Amino acid sequence: MAVFSVLLGILAVLALPVAIYVTDQRNDLRLIHAGVAVPVAFVFGFAAIRLAKRARARLERTLGRAKGRRAARLGRILGWLGLYLALIGAISLAVYYVEYHLLA
Repeated sequence: MAVFSVLLGILAVLALPVAIYVTDQRNDLRLIHAGVAVPVAFVFGFAAIRLAKRARARLERTLGRAKGRRAARLGRILGWLGLYLALIGAISLAVYYVEYHLLA
């Protein structure tokens, strides 16, 4: 479980930068289309945090005999980072919407 939380945390952190890179490389997409990655980053980040919490609970039940304490911590940190990036992306999209549609 802890390893999967790290994997999901990495996916959460990389979702927005990869989407921005893809929109930069393709001529038919604009940067605003990278906003599709905001909910993806949120879901992966939330799942990473939940899996890390379950892994830590499992570690407590086994009194530390099971491995994965560092992986669970890293998964939780990456999950929160992914959530923060998704929040920043959502705020950016909201500002863009207000600026483009309401103020123009």
